[in-house]
Amino acid sequence: MLSGLARLYRAVILRHPVLVLTLVALISALAAFGLPNFKLDASADSLTLESDRSLDFFREINQRYRTGDFLVVTYTPHAEMFSDQSLEVLKSLHDDLEQVQGVESVNSILNVPLLYSPMRSLAEQQEETRTLLSEDVDREQAKQEFLNSPIYRDMILSEDGRTTALQLNLAVDDKYYELVTERDSLRVKAREEGLTDKEQSRLDEVSQVFRDYRTEVTARDHARVEEVRGILAQYEDHAELFLGGVSMITSDMIAFIQSDLMVFGTAILVFIIAMLAFIFRQWRFVLLPLATCVLAVVIVLGWLSWIDWRLTVISSNFVALLLIMTLALTIHLVVRYRETHAQHPDWSQEELVADTTRFMVRPCLYTALTTIVAFVSLVVSDIRPVIDFGWMMTIGLSVAFVLAFVIIPAGLMLLPKGEPKDKGDQSGAVTLKFSKVAENHGGTVVAVALIAALISAYGMTKLEVDNRFIDYFQEDTEIYQGMSVIDRQLGGTINLDIILDAPEHVRESEFHGEDDPFADPEEDPFADDAAWHDEDDPFADPEDGAGETAETSYWFTRAGLQDIQALHQYLESLPEVGKVQSLSIAYDVARDISGSALNDFELAVMRRSMPPEISEVLIDPYLSDQHQQARITLRVKETSPELERMQLVEKIHTHAHEELGFDPDQVRFTGMLVLYNNMLRSLFNSQIVTLGAVFVGIMLMFLVLFRSFRIAIIAILPNMLAASVVLGGMGLAGIPLDMMTITIAAITVGVGVDHAIHYLYRFRKEFSERRNYVDAMHASHASIGRAMYYTAIIIIVGFSILALSRFIPSIYFGLLTALAMFTAIVGSLTLLPKLVLMTKPFGSESKD
Repeated sequence: MLSGLARLYRAVILRHPVLVLTLVALISALAAFGLPNFKLDASADSLTLESDRSLDFFREINQRYRTGDFLVVTYTPHAEMFSDQSLEVLKSLHDDLEQVQGVESVNSILNVPLLYSPMRSLAEQQEETRTLLSEDVDREQAKQEFLNSPIYRDMILSEDGRTTALQLNLAVDDKYYELVTERDSLRVKAREEGLTDKEQSRLDEVSQVFRDYRTEVTARDHARVEEVRGILAQYEDHAELFLGGVSMITSDMIAFIQSDLMVFGTAILVFIIAMLAFIFRQWRFVLLPLATCVLAVVIVLGWLSWIDWRLTVISSNFVALLLIMTLALTIHLVVRYRETHAQHPDWSQEELVADTTRFMVRPCLYTALTTIVAFVSLVVSDIRPVIDFGWMMTIGLSVAFVLAFVIIPAGLMLLPKGEPKDKGDQSGAVTLKFSKVAENHGGTVVAVALIAALISAYGMTKLEVDNRFIDYFQEDTEIYQGMSVIDRQLGGTINLDIILDAPEHVRESEFHGEDDPFADPEEDPFADDAAWHDEDDPFADPEDGAGETAETSYWFTRAGLQDIQALHQYLESLPEVGKVQSLSIAYDVARDISGSALNDFELAVMRRSMPPEISEVLIDPYLSDQHQQARITLRVKETSPELERMQLVEKIHTHAHEELGFDPDQVRFTGMLVLYNNMLRSLFNSQIVTLGAVFVGIMLMFLVLFRSFRIAIIAILPNMLAASVVLGGMGLAGIPLDMMTITIAAITVGVGVDHAIHYLYRFRKEFSERRNYVDAMHASHASIGRAMYYTAIIIIVGFSILALSRFIPSIYFGLLTALAMFTAIVGSLTLLPKLVLMTKPFGSESKD
């Protein structure tokens, strides 16, 4: 069968090269037509777990409490904050931002209600809600309210009084939630039960509608962010301004991805040309590998564009990696061709090309498969961008392998063979220095490897996954600067919501009946009082009060509020927690206004008489009467050195249960911190599963290729060491695992083991001819060792180019992978041959 495939390959590829290359060009052109449809995705959804039920709860809570997205503008005027000049500029900025399309309202020190400047009764508040722009407002009093009142402290004005924030509130996107809820429910059913044909058709339909709608939303968000930036640019002479918010981060992340694609693509192409010209010094061996690399990327990217499979922050490295790995594959073919040409100058071009492909197809196939196994293992991570990255690289490497064995052989058949350019004498090869080290200092090599393994094992015990989102960005980026200002001066950045369900006995009775002071009209002291039916009665029309329902919540009783207050005060005591908001603030305000704590009846009266403008600030975002549920929302300080997300959530839950008496199932957590925390937990678990899958897959391939368990073990050991060195180094250096560095170990083993396959395959051939292990080692280093050396340089430098990124995880990914590849090639040229000399896996030497 194999001989039949070889004859077919020779008949088609080598004897009809023009036809074959024309077909490749047509496929590439067809794929290229899809490139204008190429899209990027940097949404929050792309940074969450594939099947995280916390995400469903997060969306449910956002809809229930009408929590939409928002943008934040920090304003630090050059003049004093409360001067006429600064407030006039702020008023103008406020008005301009209100006109931005998609902005429902803007909250700032100019229009939030003042309750303490001076302190007034609710009846007075109902007559007129005062703001900083109201007549006769004492600005100093207002400033003290912003700095010290429970409502605005640590939220709207920095402690030094120099920086304030404007919050641009965006509408809750109900269509988005409806589409994603339907899609996810069908996905869950597909995993757990299976779908009917009709349901599968609906899943495909709603998935496409959702993708199209998200594209539309992303475009709108980007346009809005740019419009806001344009407005802010007009005020730069008057104040220092920063923009923050999820949609702004998403917009900038897409810009980072586009920049990375352009920078990496250009830099790597220049590097490829320079390296090929330096190594081979023949244009044919520059153009053919270059064409293979470029067409592999064009075909795969074009196909991804046609099917609307989008690159994310993680998979944006896909282009750079595919270029690097395709080039490494082509170099092995070129080196083998030149070596064969030098050994057999009288052979015809077809004989040279046929021998090259015949000899290289098996090791190249197995090296491609081991690398594919490494990337396929990433699909177990349960993190959507990591999964996509794994599948994209799997498809890309498959295409690269096919193109390498089509374009280079067919291209060579169109060119005259010329004179052999490869030097016959390999004694001066750099790689021979490594073989001499393995021969003369093998004991030292093994000792160094053992020491490195022990140190790496210790370092891996220090490995962490907790990291700060702000550290993903360089300090000169607007994302970093804006988050830093908000974090340090305005109460924190990443949100965490604590959802409190009423006690079980309250939920069962739904808090109706004798415990409700308004359940029986005869018990309502205002029910028969005609005075309250006047048109000025604050209780007559629900629109005049805070409540849209007559239900009374357990959480707005004295007992419920005291429970909330105890947890609220504990949260404020935590150093990593910034602004905390809950019904406790309303309780404090009520106490301050009345001069004493209110009973249940007074609380009910207060709530019903509260003006809507105040209720929208103090009550509505934190209470759901219908669900007997209260919400505490807090912002976590990303810059806090004490921040450890996993421990923070566990610490709060433990305190609420053990110290404050909440039932464990009463307290639930949601928010971006929880979603991000779940992803970090998955990273650590998937690291073990991923590495396990890689080792099993690669061991099986070695067993098939060499039919020797001993060879499989010695081949994988240097690559295990390389993976351990990089993970241990991360632990010792305090570099945490993140969405990108999670892939390094698997890639290191998958790519690094390519060297072992090529080396052992060639070693076996050389040993069969020489029957002497030392001679076979030197011959292998002088031949395949050169190709390994060239490809290692290309991979190391290629990954190092990722240091040009503006995204810190990409920089770590590039430099750490380069370190791992360096360790892998050194191990393959020193430790691997020493292990072969020690174990003699290819049989006995001849006695001659």
